[in-house]
Amino acid sequence: MENDLNVAVRRFLEHLEIEKNCSKLTVRNYEHYLNVLIDFLSLGNSEVKPKLEDLTADKIRSFRLYLSRQKGTNGEMKLVTQGYYVIAIRSFLKWLIKNDVQVMQPEKLDVPKTKDHSLKFLDSQQIDRLLNQPLLSDKNGLRDKVILELLFSTGLRVSELVSLNRNQINLHTREFGVIGKGGRSRLVFISTTAAGYLDRYLKARSDQYKPLFIRTLKSTDIISDDEKVRLTSRSIQRLVKRYVHQARLPVEATPHTLRHSMATDLLRSGADLRSVQEILGHKNIATTQIYTHVTDARLREVHEKFHSGNKKT
Repeated sequence: MENDLNVAVRRFLEHLEIEKNCSKLTVRNYEHYLNVLIDFLSLGNSEVKPKLEDLTADKIRSFRLYLSRQKGTNGEMKLVTQGYYVIAIRSFLKWLIKNDVQVMQPEKLDVPKTKDHSLKFLDSQQIDRLLNQPLLSDKNGLRDKVILELLFSTGLRVSELVSLNRNQINLHTREFGVIGKGGRSRLVFISTTAAGYLDRYLKARSDQYKPLFIRTLKSTDIISDDEKVRLTSRSIQRLVKRYVHQARLPVEATPHTLRHSMATDLLRSGADLRSVQEILGHKNIATTQIYTHVTDARLREVHEKFHSGNKKT
């Protein structure tokens, strides 16, 4: 392999796209993180061409120090953002080693530890308030109602939701398949309530476009490309934000908050953690364990019922 760092990074990104089948967003993010590293190693001089041999422990440590002093949205760059850079560099180093390049061991790079943040989710009353915000008499009200119902019913990621096509949905069995994060496929189930609104929405559609959710079109619009009418992730995020404010919820809920709320709802109703892992499409059970906070109420019940100190004398 050539010693040019730029060339190696380009080949690594091609590897992510072709062999690892990573999403375009993942490839774009890795490209950004690694290009910042290249720029740092070249001292901001485009004439300087960093080499693979520049990937030393000392220089990467200096790069991490440089990142920690960069300005972020609210002051210094967040630790979680710094962690993304480290993850990208570690993946790059692993790939280099696999291709017989002598570089530092990726295991020597630790992802910065971040503080635990409270998980945002909505309780049943807040969910009801949010789901009842769209006006079904409004032009896009029924569509928005279905979007909110599906997000809560299925726990879909917003990227998974926007990629859905009409022919994927089986309303008879109330299920459909999706290809989620990391290219992993899973079966998704729809609640009876969500299925009812979805059926109503599909019957009201007079267009022939394939996407399940499409943007507002004028009567004069003639668009042959289905992807140009597909609702985007950003559009979904905006409409959820609008309805959250409209419902006057105390939580700045996002589409992902509805995913959290769905998992919380399942666990509180007695579902086991392993089943919730499968439903959400988590690769590792450790990811699903962030929802174990919901068992607190049941732990209190166990304590009240069985601890000898609570028994009446």
